[in-house]
Amino acid sequence: MAKEVPQNGTFCWNELITTDVDKAGEFYSSLLGWERAAMPGDMPYTLLKADGKDAGGMMARMPEMGDIPSHWMAYITVENTDEAAKKVTELGGKVVCPPTDIPNVGRFTIIADPTGANVGLISFPKK
Repeated sequence: MAKEVPQNGTFCWNELITTDVDKAGEFYSSLLGWERAAMPGDMPYTLLKADGKDAGGMMARMPEMGDIPSHWMAYITVENTDEAAKKVTELGGKVVCPPTDIPNVGRFTIIADPTGANVGLISFPKK
């Protein structure tokens, strides 16, 4: 994830959820020259690096995600993930994945706007 906390309201991370991590990793490495590196932790997660800098991440689709197709998810920085998730429902959107901690990274949620478009929201610890 980002080392400097991005400004609230800006896109800060891109993540590929895929049914085949190896095949997708080979594709993007060959296409864009990205390097792949395992991120330490309990869940298998691959960092995608461009010129040695984090460009995004990749993980296998988990069973609790259902039968969703492989896709890219963009994340937007927010001040407080829980407050943002509450406001989403007040504004007619839907919380798809409830606010959840990512150890050593921050707290995220996945939402859908009133038209059904999904995006991730994430807050980072204050430095």
